Amino acid sequence: MNFVVPDFAPAAAELFVAAASLVVLLVTVFAKNSARTLGYLLTLAVLLVAAVITWSGMSPEVTYTFSNMYIDDPMSDVLKLLVYGSMAVALIYSRQYLADRDLDRPEFFVLCIYATLGMMVMISANHLLTVYIGLEMLSLSLYGLVAMDRDSARSTEAAMKYFVLGALASGLLLYGMSMIYGATGSLELSGIAQAIFHEAGNRTVLGFGLVFLVAGLAFKLGVVPFHMWIPDVYHGAPTPVTLLIGSAPKLAAFAMAMRLLVNGLFELADQWQAMLIVLAVGSIIIGNIVAVAQTNLKRMLAYSAISHMGFMLLGLLAGVVDGDPRFAATAYGAAMFYVVAYVLMTLASFGMILLLARAGFEAEEIDDFKGLNKRSPWFALMMLFVMFSMAGVPFFIGFFAKLAVLAAVVQAGYVWIAVIAVLMSLVGAFYYLRVVKVMYFDDPTDTAPIASSTDLKVLLSANGVAIAVLGLMPTQLIEGCARALSASFM
Repeated sequence: MNFVVPDFAPAAAELFVAAASLVVLLVTVFAKNSARTLGYLLTLAVLLVAAVITWSGMSPEVTYTFSNMYIDDPMSDVLKLLVYGSMAVALIYSRQYLADRDLDRPEFFVLCIYATLGMMVMISANHLLTVYIGLEMLSLSLYGLVAMDRDSARSTEAAMKYFVLGALASGLLLYGMSMIYGATGSLELSGIAQAIFHEAGNRTVLGFGLVFLVAGLAFKLGVVPFHMWIPDVYHGAPTPVTLLIGSAPKLAAFAMAMRLLVNGLFELADQWQAMLIVLAVGSIIIGNIVAVAQTNLKRMLAYSAISHMGFMLLGLLAGVVDGDPRFAATAYGAAMFYVVAYVLMTLASFGMILLLARAGFEAEEIDDFKGLNKRSPWFALMMLFVMFSMAGVPFFIGFFAKLAVLAAVVQAGYVWIAVIAVLMSLVGAFYYLRVVKVMYFDDPTDTAPIASSTDLKVLLSANGVAIAVLGLMPTQLIEGCARALSASFM
């Protein structure tokens, strides 16, 4: 058997990050006194160099390597750049919080690099085993990050719940993959698509495999009824880790859904769309209704995340109508635009919590934002932008994200789903506007000026302004998402 040397160029960014993780690990071990600062700076440098490598290798062509287990296409390039940016922003937001609580240890930054590598592998996976390896690399890194605060019983409990439920979901996903392999005789996504197209294999086994696959995917997205880990993990994990879980991994989960459902199982769209309808509608209803009762901002944002992922699924389920994929590019582009907008809003929302937090004070209750306008009118305005955008108030990026998805749903003929989504958005507006009310109309419980690093304040301001500016000119971003997906899948 002749060994064919693969083309390493398309995976240059992944190879660099993998090698850099070992370098950062060794350097921080021997640095001792300067290990914390060095780990932070080296991690940002790794993300920057990876972004340069990915950017320089961008091409409209779709490239396969490693025996077709890896794919490099416009969607993967765009999502990887967004992952690098999200991770870098999250690290900058988190630095002061981690230092105040003695959590800025080198292992935190190494785990962040491994999580980034896992997301990169997920985004470019064209093989069931590659998908699983990337997913587990990400998941195991996040389990460790959630348990990073070893002195906190709440963090330890959250990590245990996340680990046990995550292991269960991984088992479901792996079982579904094994059934699909048994039915089609292939682990490669394009091979699976070909086998299904030619009606090869046992359709009953394939159907069961699809159910388990969608269940595992739903857990990773955190949608109903596989959402039980989201509130406890968001609440129990240190806020920087909650920020990490709620941002970049959503981009990787979207890519994973596109690879599995669209790349591999597109011929079964009528079956998995029916499942996504149940998941999406349930998530939008339960996420918005339960969020109303929350007084803890992190738990409120957790239930909000469930509803937002339900909205993202609406775009995925609207791509094919009665076997006709005419609307696929528009619908999938709307879903990608939604997840990008959501990540931008999540970074800003948790960034505000980290801005107000200080040693011995978490700033995670809604009441902790009382009178913020009197303490800092500028950052109260930034938080208003975030809450208005999440609520879907015109003219912020969140409004156009919802509008794009709802337009795709109506175009696909699911008017009743669009009606439910709009009604639940009105319910959601209540708990978002409650935060605004507390900031502008309640008296502050703490009148001390906000003390935080300049880089955090500048970046958070840019984040908030971007939410408003992109809402005024969303067309380029929407069209960019549609073009990336069209070049990758159509």
